[in-house]
Amino acid sequence: MPTAIVTGANSGIANAFARILVKEGYKVIAADVNIDGPIKDLGCEAIKLDISSSEDIQAFKQKVGDQPIDLLLNIAGVMVPPENDTLETVDIAKFQKTFAVNAFGPLLLTQALLPNIFAAQHPRIAVVSSRVGSMGDNSSGSAYSYRSSKAAVNALFKSMSVDLKDKNVPVIILHPGIVRTNLDPRWKAEGKGDMQGAVEPEQAASELWKVLMSKGLESTGRFYHRNGEELPW
Repeated sequence: MPTAIVTGANSGIANAFARILVKEGYKVIAADVNIDGPIKDLGCEAIKLDISSSEDIQAFKQKVGDQPIDLLLNIAGVMVPPENDTLETVDIAKFQKTFAVNAFGPLLLTQALLPNIFAAQHPRIAVVSSRVGSMGDNSSGSAYSYRSSKAAVNALFKSMSVDLKDKNVPVIILHPGIVRTNLDPRWKAEGKGDMQGAVEPEQAASELWKVLMSKGLESTGRFYHRNGEELPW
């Protein structure tokens, strides 16, 4: 039975992804800073993990032990409310929190789990990023801490793909599109639930799963929309 780790699994896309993996026959280790809630209903092991904490990452690694990890899905993320992430309102505290969760955490968790990944027969690594991290696609501006954290995670996992290619470990960067999750506080505002093109987490996870499973070493280090389109950097 292959083993998968999914971060941010108490809600949204990660929770939906974990459900897919359980159905696909994976042994799933669901991780989240909060393990009270929907994560309990997944029917798999749940481990508390604050992805922004080096101590938590090391404790998580100890709990995982030496077991091979076939799939590492870095999905946990945070987003500053848009009105607080503008040119006029963003500050160092917002940058530090957003980068710690969205960029540094996924890299450091992957680093800690490299022995487990190398122990698997056909491992792969994925990170859920966002199209807003694309400089070539930026036509809307703003979202300073969120946008730059996603550009950073794209750069980090692109570098990782180069370093791990000789070890036959594909690294895939994924964009879920507009998804109705609690990541974006605008969904709580009246009338915002009908944003054009928005989908439920289950649809996003299902389509991302198909993209991820269709990509191998030949696609390592590339950035894909859930519809399979390759996105610009």
